Amino acid sequence: MEDSSELYLVARDRGDGRCLGIVGVHALATDTPELGIWLRYDVHGQRLGTELIGAVLEHISGRRAIRYFEYPVAEKNIASRRIAEAYGGKVEGSRVNPKYVSVIYHIPAIRKHA
Repeated sequence: MEDSSELYLVARDRGDGRCLGIVGVHALATDTPELGIWLRYDVHGQRLGTELIGAVLEHISGRRAIRYFEYPVAEKNIASRRIAEAYGGKVEGSRVNPKYVSVIYHIPAIRKHA
């Protein structure tokens, strides 16, 4: 973490401050950083994941030269797959993990138009 290659952001409820989830960005010093997200079960289905990933994509895209973001998700996690697809992500590979198979999305950087 000291080399600024990792970034972790905690989403908190504005009302009571409880933790709603965490977004992680790994390999931040590269032009293909990897995104990850975890949300509390009771906030699933509220589009919070899409909002959080979108904010991180926009923030990092505006500050670094990014070819694409890697976003590995469990193959059967339809909600997480929809997040990637909402931002133009395409499946470019897969990984076999001890508990599940994940697909690797490449999500393009967000380009602001002047």
